[in-house]
Amino acid sequence: MSDLDPTGSPAPRTPPRTQPGLRLQIVLALAGLMLLAFVPLFFAVASLARATVQGARERAAHDLGRVVADHVASAYARAGREAVARAVAGQAGRDGVDAICAFTPAGALIACAGHPIDLAQAPPPAAGTAESVRAIHGPSGREVEIFVRGTDASVVARIAVDGDADRDPPLVRLVALYMTVFALALLVFAYFALTRLIVRPVDQLVDAADRVATGARTLGIPRGGARELVELGVSVQAMAEKLIAEKAALLAKVVQLTETTGRLTQTRAQLVRSERMASVGRLAAGVAHEIGNPIAALMGIQDLLLEGGQPPDAQQDFVQRMRRETERIHTVVRDLLDFARPEGPGEVGARSHADVRAVTDDVIALVRPQRFFRSVDVECDVPASLEVALPAPRLTQVLLNVLLNAGAAVAAHRGRGRVVIRARSSGDPARVRIEVEDDGPGVDPSIRDRLFEPFVTTKDVGEGTGLGLAVCRGLVESAGGEIDLDASYEGGARFYVVLPVRT
Repeated sequence: MSDLDPTGSPAPRTPPRTQPGLRLQIVLALAGLMLLAFVPLFFAVASLARATVQGARERAAHDLGRVVADHVASAYARAGREAVARAVAGQAGRDGVDAICAFTPAGALIACAGHPIDLAQAPPPAAGTAESVRAIHGPSGREVEIFVRGTDASVVARIAVDGDADRDPPLVRLVALYMTVFALALLVFAYFALTRLIVRPVDQLVDAADRVATGARTLGIPRGGARELVELGVSVQAMAEKLIAEKAALLAKVVQLTETTGRLTQTRAQLVRSERMASVGRLAAGVAHEIGNPIAALMGIQDLLLEGGQPPDAQQDFVQRMRRETERIHTVVRDLLDFARPEGPGEVGARSHADVRAVTDDVIALVRPQRFFRSVDVECDVPASLEVALPAPRLTQVLLNVLLNAGAAVAAHRGRGRVVIRARSSGDPARVRIEVEDDGPGVDPSIRDRLFEPFVTTKDVGEGTGLGLAVCRGLVESAGGEIDLDASYEGGARFYVVLPVRT
């Protein structure tokens, strides 16, 4: 698909809707960061609170057990077993007391309430102490068992420590609520702060850049937001103004280049026509000499016929000779006119290819009437059905120019010589190589590198314009081909033309 809108300007690019925006990405990153920070903190606070509460409960259970044991022992000392039974029954099940039992100093059970306690399992106090404490796992969960040894009786109390284990301390719930509210408030604040300080200025800058991309001449940058975004907007504005100025300069250069190209095209067409007419002039000189002989013969035959007295058979022979000479003149003039005929644009478009063999035959027919070609043998080695992507009139002009130069060079150097035209497929099957080879003096090395430049010629003043090979190169290169001198050939000169085949 094209990246240009109907006006020819670049269409603004919009990001895919599935891609999250900058604001959402930052909020999500901040939420993840708070999750990583607050969750371990919450568990640490909860663990610390539970440990603190657990320690407090253990100390309270210890104190409670001591008080209960003292109360039971005092009741036994005052009123005996009945008072102990009432005291034990009254204390069991209250304030977390799971079980309480009283024993005589000898280990006999006096009274017991709650879960039974085996005195043998209770750890006796160490020497020099009156009580001992141990933590056990009882029916109510974690419990503290307190053994108090008295003078009249020993008391063992088992008090639950966990209490409401399924319920978190209020401090933990308060911390959880505080962290949740703080995180939500921080995310909302971050959302609105990002919208005001970053996202909104960036959106305004993007909209302004899109307007410039669609043809606007100015860029309205946002004035609010962070300092870095304001500086970015100023930089983008300077860049946009520079691009707009460069675009205007480029458009002016394009217009100027278009006008220059048009003038160059016209100049090139004029050069082609001028070189064609120059070739016509050189051909006309040889044609005039070629036509002179048949005309002189015609005039002589006409004088004989005018004198009369010729037998009918002789008159018939004279008329046939006049017919042959007239056809000879007609053929030469027709070939010259066909070459001199201007080449129209419609003809080039309709016949953008040429038969190499047919064009070669036409070129040989054009040069044969030339005086210096009477002593030059022209050989043709071109297969039939070989077509190239160059109009026939242009290929004719190229080969005619090269062939005339070759014939003139051979005649001036040796008087007699040979020119060979051959064509074959090159190394690339999509291209055809045409060669014009002579056994003349060759090309002077001093001008070999400048041979295809305009106004470079080895002929005397008045005999050449120096534009022939330059025009030929332009015609060949316009079809995507190549024309050059084969520097490896010795014993004369060899020019080659490489053209794409007809497709």
